[in-house]
Amino acid sequence: MNIFRGCLSAAFGFALAVSTASAAELRVAAYNVENYLLQPTESRPQAKSPEARAKVRETILALRPDVLALEEIGTTNDLLELRDALKAQGLDLPNWEFVGGYDTNIHVAVLSRFPFTARRSHPDDTFLLDGRRFRTSRGFAELDIQAGPDFSFTLFAAHLKSRRTANEADEADLRLEEARLLRQHVDARLAAEPDAAIVVLGDFNDNYDSKPVKELIGRGKHKLVDLRPAERNGDDQPNPNDTRFPPRAITWTHYYGVEDSYSRIDYILVSPELSRHLVKKDTYIPTIANWGIASDHRPVMATFSIGN
Repeated sequence: MNIFRGCLSAAFGFALAVSTASAAELRVAAYNVENYLLQPTESRPQAKSPEARAKVRETILALRPDVLALEEIGTTNDLLELRDALKAQGLDLPNWEFVGGYDTNIHVAVLSRFPFTARRSHPDDTFLLDGRRFRTSRGFAELDIQAGPDFSFTLFAAHLKSRRTANEADEADLRLEEARLLRQHVDARLAAEPDAAIVVLGDFNDNYDSKPVKELIGRGKHKLVDLRPAERNGDDQPNPNDTRFPPRAITWTHYYGVEDSYSRIDYILVSPELSRHLVKKDTYIPTIANWGIASDHRPVMATFSIGN
């Protein structure tokens, strides 16, 4: 097992979270911070520059999330450096989860102002493909989070296989198998509690119409809802699109230099139960000047009304 965990004591952490957080809303975000490493590695030879780290913090501080899923974090020291730097600038997210995986250079992590009441992260999942066994590129975080005296939810954070060519198998097939594994964990949670409030978020490395994303969304009564955060750029007119398609909002999250293309590959999916609590106007992608200094991704954030 390769999971590193940090938290305040349950009682103190819960009291701190409830006393300092909004009593009415929950803000959840995901952000691929592109090789957030303080020291280079053999396969990632450049450390994150001070300028890039400062822009990462600026972007996160613009959102001020209560719970933040991170992709492409280096070591636990790198995660704690970011956590402590955010605290110094007024955003205290003391509770953390760091999930290892097959890729030892970059990892999935979670920072939270709220305490974790259960940890079921998955660093060692494997699957069979064409008669060979593979391990997931990055582990999946699975956490139960107490966001208020009467409100808790389960968070799954993931960074699926990239679209870069893999020598051992087709990258799309690998990503699909990872998506299937993640969906199995979601289904297990729903089997235990059919009305559970669930968030599944992160960098899924594929388009909305792709097999991996469709697999994660699922079907039937437990079909997840794609919140589709967009820029808040002043659009206020009815959707001019064909009604079969979503509005023509600006939803891209990733820039790929090789193709000079922009696409939506970062998502926030939620269970039907939690979707009913969505605060649409505060579910968005921030527009930050010089955003690309921080990362080749933009973060996505969703806000929920959770009452008192």
